Amino acid sequence: MSSEICHYDEDKLQHEICLQDEDKFQHETYHQDDDKFHEACGVLGIFSNDTGRDVAPLVYYGLFALQHRGQESAGIASVKDTAIGCRKGMGLTGDVFNPGMIDQLKGPAAIGHVRYSTMGSSAIENAQPFVSRFKLGSIAVAHNGTLTNADVVRELLEDAGIGFTSSSDSEVIVNLIAKNYKKGLERALTDTIKFIKGSYALVVLTGDALVGARDPNGIRPLCLGKLEDGWILASESCAIDAVGGEFVRDVEPGELVIISREQLLSFTFSEKTRRGVCSFEYVYFARPDSVIDRIDVYGARIRAGEILGRESAVKADLVIGVPDSGIPAAIGYGRATGTPFGVGIVKSRYVARTFISPNREVRERAVAVKHNVIKSEVRGKRVVVIDDSIVRGTTSRHLVSILREAGAKEVHFRVCSPPVRFPCYFGIDTPHRKDLISNGNSVSELCASLGADSLIFISVEGLLETLDREGGYCLGCFTGEYPIPVSGEERGVSSLRPIKEARACEIPKI
Repeated sequence: MSSEICHYDEDKLQHEICLQDEDKFQHETYHQDDDKFHEACGVLGIFSNDTGRDVAPLVYYGLFALQHRGQESAGIASVKDTAIGCRKGMGLTGDVFNPGMIDQLKGPAAIGHVRYSTMGSSAIENAQPFVSRFKLGSIAVAHNGTLTNADVVRELLEDAGIGFTSSSDSEVIVNLIAKNYKKGLERALTDTIKFIKGSYALVVLTGDALVGARDPNGIRPLCLGKLEDGWILASESCAIDAVGGEFVRDVEPGELVIISREQLLSFTFSEKTRRGVCSFEYVYFARPDSVIDRIDVYGARIRAGEILGRESAVKADLVIGVPDSGIPAAIGYGRATGTPFGVGIVKSRYVARTFISPNREVRERAVAVKHNVIKSEVRGKRVVVIDDSIVRGTTSRHLVSILREAGAKEVHFRVCSPPVRFPCYFGIDTPHRKDLISNGNSVSELCASLGADSLIFISVEGLLETLDREGGYCLGCFTGEYPIPVSGEERGVSSLRPIKEARACEIPKI
């Protein structure tokens, strides 16, 4: 396990020790879920008014609740007497931390992060939170999202003499805040978030405050909860539940929340703009027990199945869902069509990821290990299979194959999202456009490729209906229309060129 630890010395100065197992992490990471979009990251912040309390254990449990949003690294930063300590490492939350490490993180305020890399490689130097120490104090930042003008801002900061230790665009944010900190916390934050472009849900820790901010389009989620003696900020409401808090509300797009012992302040830092909440949060990313922007995720998935049933009903003996996010939709489909719901497919709960270079044989074996069929449930039946999405098609093809091998008479595939044809530029790790199986293939061609008897995706209109609100969502991966101007035909650092207008920007002067 690689890790980084920051601790307090007698003079309340922080030191960092980076322990990295180079042999373990020298290979390209291949995820067993490589046929799905990968969650971006999860952020969490807790502030207690009890100065004698240590909240790092609560952050630790909250990160478990957000683990589905990132499995590459985990980190916690805490503050005590204005000194910020940080502990982070590669791996799952339970792999990175042990009780002794949590005990080192003292103080009544802390932030945490779980990461799946989008901008920047999977390496210890890109693990979050990022901590910056300067003459006026210290700050720590955890970020979910992707900045579309990160390269431009980084270049300008480097020209101003500011160094970087990572390739993550999140470090751009912490350095920009630090550069403007002499203006005061509120001004430094507002200047920073007005300058950066793209998607972000931020939690920022200072010597005496916890701050949350959400991008003007609200692409990535962030919510506010109440604890008995303080407040909590989290990517999803399920993390608030996990630490015994009470969900209060979503942080609105373009809102800045500053929490201190004196008060909770809220500011709107941008003019009203087009709301563009990521629709894939409801399709796949978010936990079903979360509520995002007043929409119950589980209820949205049930409605998706019901609408799929209305749009694509077929005579069948059984409907099954691909675990986990396909199951609520399968229940909804069964309700709408009168088709009996069954389990059918079992998912191994202990298949996570492997650190070996991907090839076709490894990819296919990983898929085979992950899912298995209950033969007695499907034998001799006409089966409808409900999944949340089709990205590469590897998993879908395998599922059709093993269902037929198990004796299914017919296999009809139904998908709770429209065909994924375009990459995401706002914090979701997507394959290259050429690897998206729906890009360049018609639905009938894709159906033949999967070996299914029929294949139907939910319509864009149907997806919006599942969300029970008109508009206000990013549908870029389905339609190619994004809430923020982007360029580049393929996902990746080389293609994520900042929009041209950013070249004319200047860093706000100190």
